[in-house]
Amino acid sequence: MGTFTDNVMGNYNQKLANTKIADFPRYDFFKEVKPQARYLTPVAWALSYPDVWKHKTHFYRDLQGVKPPYLLLCNHNSFFDFKVMTAAIFPKRANYVVALDGFIGREWIMREVGCIAKRKFVNDLELIRQTVELLKQNQIVAYYPEARYSLIGTDAILPESLGKMIRFLKVPVVTLISHGHHINEPAWNQTNRGVPTSTELKLLLTQQEVETLDAKTIQQRVEQSFEYDDFAWQFENKIVQDAPDRAEGLHRVLYQCPHCQTEYRMNSQGSEIFCEACGKHWQLTEYGQLQAVEGDTEFPHPPDWYEWERANVRREIEAGTYALECEVLVDSLPNSDGFVQMGKGWLRHDMDGIILRGEYLGEKFEVVKTVPSLYSIHIEYNYIDKKMDCIDVSTLDDTYFVYPTTRDASVTKVSLAVEELYKLKVREAR
Repeated sequence: MGTFTDNVMGNYNQKLANTKIADFPRYDFFKEVKPQARYLTPVAWALSYPDVWKHKTHFYRDLQGVKPPYLLLCNHNSFFDFKVMTAAIFPKRANYVVALDGFIGREWIMREVGCIAKRKFVNDLELIRQTVELLKQNQIVAYYPEARYSLIGTDAILPESLGKMIRFLKVPVVTLISHGHHINEPAWNQTNRGVPTSTELKLLLTQQEVETLDAKTIQQRVEQSFEYDDFAWQFENKIVQDAPDRAEGLHRVLYQCPHCQTEYRMNSQGSEIFCEACGKHWQLTEYGQLQAVEGDTEFPHPPDWYEWERANVRREIEAGTYALECEVLVDSLPNSDGFVQMGKGWLRHDMDGIILRGEYLGEKFEVVKTVPSLYSIHIEYNYIDKKMDCIDVSTLDDTYFVYPTTRDASVTKVSLAVEELYKLKVREAR
């Protein structure tokens, strides 16, 4: 899931400033996760409903009488997702998976409200064990299987193991798919716009179906249910988003100019995105369409521009030429107390995967992530006090927030390349 970014700004762990890496205390993922404390459930409602009412969220519910325990799978576009989920399952309560950086400085209260901490994009059997124990207590356990905010308001890759996990859990599966959350508060500009939204809460798989269908079929059913496009939804429903700065930050996702093909020279201001290399401008309309200020409009639909970038990355990978190498700033997150600033490092991402190297207090460290080990990767835009884009490289013991210092790099391109490299390796293995 995404993070409580504005609440962890500048939260650095000064206690570890003179501690060797091997001596960093690590977060205890094995500590029992309990159901949400009942005295906090009304607080969760009080924090959620005003925003839900503000957005005039329309709920469509079709649970066909299913009751907890069940697995709740939700799509993920903004922090507003959690408030909508709280309202959607009212008066029930849930446990839900939260990225570890959401626990910074508030582990106690996060545990009290029933959160399950996780590092992103690492295989975590302990998460399954915690889920099993909570389901045994007749709880709803909410997963955000896309594992990050959608970059452009469309569905992200889901883990291939999801069908197998569902088959193992043997409980009903309910989906919560929301529309408009990306239009209201996109990952590239996390400002709440008050846009109307809608949410569908549906029973996807009965317990009998989970027990009788094979994992592949279950996986296909889940993936089909997660097909969504917030920009298409906005245009089809004529939802107005007329904030004067509605395009600011969009260049972080749309990093390559479709007119001159130049990478890393896109920028944005107000309602426009533009290329500093060739000077072409596009306006993001109040209905979420892109229009060239002059000349042809290459991609009226923003996700089409994003998928064009993906196709370009795929061609580099198929040609064996994809590579990024640059200086980075590195922050470590060994536990929930805060980040440890590790200074400058070096990152390489190429056809073999990711290598991160650095040195802290005279001790060198290296993190290697092979292509088969990453089907996707978490990135953040304009993150925390550095106000820089970053890549989240996780192991079971640590999470490294890696900030490229050069303008000639895009964390979006790294994300696309991770996914396309994995697809290539899977094809080669078959």
